[in-house]
Amino acid sequence: MVQKKIAVVTGASSGIGAATARRLATEGFHVVAAARRADRLEQLVAGIGPDATAVVCDVTSDAAVDALATAVGELGAPVALLVNNAGGARGMDPVEAGSVDDWQWMYEVNVLGTLRVTKALLPALEASGAGTVVTVGSTAAFTVYEGGAGYTAAKHAQNALVGTLRLELAGRPVRVIEIDPGMVRTEEFSLNRLGDPAKVDAIYAGVREPLVAEDIADCVAWVATRPQHVNIDRLVVRPIAQAAQHKVAREQS
Repeated sequence: MVQKKIAVVTGASSGIGAATARRLATEGFHVVAAARRADRLEQLVAGIGPDATAVVCDVTSDAAVDALATAVGELGAPVALLVNNAGGARGMDPVEAGSVDDWQWMYEVNVLGTLRVTKALLPALEASGAGTVVTVGSTAAFTVYEGGAGYTAAKHAQNALVGTLRLELAGRPVRVIEIDPGMVRTEEFSLNRLGDPAKVDAIYAGVREPLVAEDIADCVAWVATRPQHVNIDRLVVRPIAQAAQHKVAREQS
């Protein structure tokens, strides 16, 4: 039986999710790291040690999410924190040439994945008496840009889900928090979206110190460890070089 309060992190096999899992373990949580790739999860948990448990989970599968909730319940400790981090982007097609398959995947992962996991774990979060749901969104949740309609539509929808959940849970012992990062350089996000390392490098060319996964993990840890009566509704975080989605300072080489 686990003795510490549990934090569940989805999309934990790389990037922000992996960094968040590592950071929350240092904050005194027992971390349940959930993602599709078992090998990556095993490496992560081995690095964290006894304060982490790996659960293979695809957030697009009802059965997998139900199994995640069962595995968390079997640990026998209060579930204090859920970090909805699983998500992603595919493609940069304009609307007139938009890939329906890519749009469906982005909606399934970012929106319905958040819905599935939140539904599955909300009873345990409420039963803890002091639960917190943190959803990692994006500045794409409130800004659109050319070539980004599929991703921005999904993140706008995710934002609507989070905002509605906060209203619906008012008066119950569960905080609802959204963190919206801007330009974060991780090993996979942009590469998965664009499929070309040269295109990825062009995004960050000349940008001094884009955010990294550990910066967002630090934000998650901060909002999650405020006194329970303090709810950080929405935290927008960008590198200093990025004043807005379309305004990025780049140094000349």
